[in-house]
Amino acid sequence: MEVVMDTVEMMKYVDHTLLKAYATWEEICVLCDESIKYQTASVCVPPNYIKRIYDTYGDKLNICTVIGFPLGYSTTEAKIAECKQALKDGANEIDMVINISDVKNKDFKNAENEIRTIKETAGDHILKVIVETCYLTEEEKIEMCHAVTNGGADYIKTSTGFGTGGATIEDVMLFKKHIGKNVKIKASGGIKTINDMEAFIDAGCSRLGTSSAVKLINNA
Repeated sequence: MEVVMDTVEMMKYVDHTLLKAYATWEEICVLCDESIKYQTASVCVPPNYIKRIYDTYGDKLNICTVIGFPLGYSTTEAKIAECKQALKDGANEIDMVINISDVKNKDFKNAENEIRTIKETAGDHILKVIVETCYLTEEEKIEMCHAVTNGGADYIKTSTGFGTGGATIEDVMLFKKHIGKNVKIKASGGIKTINDMEAFIDAGCSRLGTSSAVKLINNA
């Protein structure tokens, strides 16, 4: 069934994202101003900009950031420290990258325990778990659905946008079959058209991570 959605409603799904290594403060300000104007779900930004954004914009927007990003192989202790600092600086939502090495080694319990530990650190704040689907087999994706569910996270997220591939409808449908009832889905990476946005929302995503949404809406 095709989704017909006005642009105001569509933007409520968007984590308006800028995670380039060379992002400038001027670019971050444009992102934040656009988020306020278009009422996006959040801005998703590098950790080093959180405090400056919060000091500048206060509660005018919802700040999301990333930890263990983009490769996921930092230690759990490092991710805990990143999470604590991000929340202290003013972030409300945390997008963490799993330890992909654990998954490839079939240490699924280790991956689950790390998710649980980060969720305990985040507390009532939203935790989204990036599983980086482009590197995983179907079996590993299913195992991560279980790990995210059992670990108590709020979202499973497809991709960093820095891997070899991004979100696919097929992966979203697979997630829907295997996540728990309290887990939502965020699609991220490669969302480049209005049709993409509508398709992922129609497939069941509650959030979309993209840097293109405002440009797409304006062009439309």
